[in-house]
Amino acid sequence: MSLLIQTPRARVARLARRLTGAPSPLDGRTVLVTGASSGIGEATALAVARRGAHVLLVARRADELERVRAEIEAAGGVASSYVVDLTDGDAIDALVEQVLAEHGAVDYLVNNAGRSIRRSLALSHDRFHDFERTMAINYFGPVRLTMGLLPAMRDQRFGHVVNIVTWGNQLKAPKFAPYIASKSALDVFGRILGREEFHHNITCTNMRVALVATPMIGPTEAYADRRAESPEACAERVVRALEDRPITVNGVVGSVGEVLNLVAPRLSDLVMAEMARRVPDSAAARGEGPRA
Repeated sequence: MSLLIQTPRARVARLARRLTGAPSPLDGRTVLVTGASSGIGEATALAVARRGAHVLLVARRADELERVRAEIEAAGGVASSYVVDLTDGDAIDALVEQVLAEHGAVDYLVNNAGRSIRRSLALSHDRFHDFERTMAINYFGPVRLTMGLLPAMRDQRFGHVVNIVTWGNQLKAPKFAPYIASKSALDVFGRILGREEFHHNITCTNMRVALVATPMIGPTEAYADRRAESPEACAERVVRALEDRPITVNGVVGSVGEVLNLVAPRLSDLVMAEMARRVPDSAAARGEGPRA
């Protein structure tokens, strides 16, 4: 039942660490980060390694993964790398088997790997694969990985999962139907996981991030002049979510949008419809540039 006071206890512990210089709760732990070859995943891996964790790096690109591993080890950290396509179920199962054999259990899991698509439904009638590929990497992949690692967490009566989702789950932003639907599915899965595993001391944080300056937002012209959080700043918030184990991490804009959706849903629809009309589909979404 100690999870009932997890949040205030985590705040006190954080203050104590600042005053005493005590190590992070991640020190000596095993932390698996997906999508670790760039962006939020890379920055999170580096930040977690600085806290003394053994970082398990997972991504598709072997060269980039090796670069991140080498950087961690050059700084005195410990890392292992695994080249895996998280849309391949058999590859995920093999990863789970290998990781459990080599490390016994994963203490913390960061489900970060993902894919974003910004394209209106009007341009998606012949693109059902947009829905399939976002669900594959944003939902089925992390769920399969989490389920594979869960029994070992249960046996040791500890585990924490951080799902990198999106403020779009709260806003229901137009032109992101495949992406937000897949991330919302992962969000709900995480909440239910936390409830079912409460008595095993296994928790989940859904981190609903806003715009982060990663290659994922590159094809969307509308974001060119938008202010975006750096991967490094976002990674520090991921570390805090790992250490403190909150249920959700929300931003102000997302929270305001969520309240508006509840108290004035039609007004919220109008606001979003106007925003969608003023910000058209990108050239990539229209098939006139790089693939979205």
